This record gives sequence, structure tokens and C-alpha cells, in this order.
Amino acid sequence: MSSVKAWIQASRLRTLPLSISGILVGGAMAERTGFFDWKIFICALLATLGFQVLSNYANDYGDGVKGTDNEDRVGPARAMQSGLLTASDLKKGIVITAILTTVVVIYLIYISFGADQLFLSLIYMFLGISAIVAAIKYTVGKSAYGYKGLGDVFVFLFFGLVAVMGSYFLYAQKLPLYQFLGATTIGLLSTTVLHLNNMRDREQDQKVGKNTLAVMLGKNGALRYHNMLFGFSILSWIAYLILSNAKPMLFMSCLAFLPLLGHFIKVQKTKDHAALDPQLKVVALSTFLLSLLFFILSITI
Repeated sequence: MSSVKAWIQASRLRTLPLSISGILVGGAMAERTGFFDWKIFICALLATLGFQVLSNYANDYGDGVKGTDNEDRVGPARAMQSGLLTASDLKKGIVITAILTTVVVIYLIYISFGADQLFLSLIYMFLGISAIVAAIKYTVGKSAYGYKGLGDVFVFLFFGLVAVMGSYFLYAQKLPLYQFLGATTIGLLSTTVLHLNNMRDREQDQKVGKNTLAVMLGKNGALRYHNMLFGFSILSWIAYLILSNAKPMLFMSCLAFLPLLGHFIKVQKTKDHAALDPQLKVVALSTFLLSLLFFILSITI
């Protein structure tokens, strides 16, 4: 395999649609309130893609050097695990991606706040740096929070609240409280994807000392937690649409929940959670579909 293909594999393209879901929802909210700007939207998309690719490289490196990715691992083979990229290669990729993403973040902050809002610019620089650190520290280092059951918290915060409300604030520079419900939905669905991944890998992670929340909760507890994430994500979205006085057409975005109903039934019937890998795609693409439908409907009606 060529080096280009190896880097594409390490980028895990299937994770990218989910990563930009929050940006789509934040942009749609801005359009609905009259603050949307295409330049901010595009830069926010690029920054988020940078954060996700950085996280994927760091995750590949962190699990690779810890031995978590081995022959017993369920799911797609990783680049370092397969020998396509070395630890040194991934370190360089992490550094380069972090630098490029930082440049995009700085430009995004500049076009959003200009040169005269130093305080807001500093807050967003802090958020940008925090996102980069969080992407790296998920599996890298002795204090990797993904090995301590905290991955779910960080995914909810960065994929949900920060992605949606953070991007909306770039446009409007205010935060209506009811919009946190929409951000909560994206955060919960994104957390569901991570948790499904951890349910799938629970037995192997337990063997190598990766204490995800799925490991801590056990098989039955992990299933109950999954059901809670699923239920609250739907309720939160419906509540957001109602409280924001959404036009009837915007309720069509709820069509994206239909594949999730089939997913919910499938998970309940699956006895061996190692077989849940195909369900990650269902939740990730349904979340993206929800965000994309909401964005398209918001800018066209």
C-alpha cells in the first residue's frame, strides 16, 4: 500500500461525517436566527476535520504503543497495527496536523471577531488548544483519559456542546439557552458511537487495562447506558424544535431517527457485543443525516 493510502486509512474517513455534524447544526441555527456566514462555516468545517484527523492519528499511535491494538482486536485494522505506518510516522503526522489545524483556527477566530475583541479571541484560542490537547490525550500518554472512562464526557462536550454552541457563537456572539437542547442531541449521538465502539471492544479492552465506561459498567450496564443515550437524544431534539418555534418542515429532520429505531432493536437482540461493529456506521451516518437535513431545510425554507 502506498504511503498516501496508508495516511488515508489512518485518517479513518468513516469518522469524518460524524465530526462535522455539530458544525452543520450550529450553522443551521445561525441561518434560522439571521447570522449565517459562509466563510465562517467553511473555516469551522475545516478546523473540525483537522481536529478529527488529529484525534484519529493520535488514537492510532496511542493504542499502538500501548499494545491495545493487537491480533485480538475487533474491527478495522489500524495503520500502526498493520505496519503501514510507524510510531515515528504518526508522531510527525500528529505534529503537522496540529499546526495546520491551529492556523485554520486562528483565521477562523480572526474573521469571526476581528482584531478588536481580544477577550473572545483568547477564549476561542483556549478552546482550540483544548480541543487539540483532548484529541491527543485520548489514548496518548500515561494519563490518557480514554483509558479512565472519561472518553464519553469529552466526546459529549467537544462533539456536542463545543461544536454546536461554539460554532453558533462564532456567527451570533450570543447563546440562546434552548439551543443547548439541539447541541445535547448531537453530543449524545456522538457519545453513542464511541460507546458502541467500546461495547464492541469491551472484553479486549478489559484484558489490556483500557478501562472505558463500557468496561466499568459491564455488559448489562453498558446496554442500559446505551439505551439512555439513545432515548434522551431523540427527546432533546424534539424539545429543541418545539421550544425554538421551528417551522413544520423542520420536523422532517426527524426522519433521520428512523434508521436509529432499527439500530435500537438490533442492539437489544445482539447477545455478543463484539458483533456490533456495523452499528457504528448506522448511528454515525444517521447523526450526519439528521444534521444535514436540518442544515438544508434551514437554509432553503
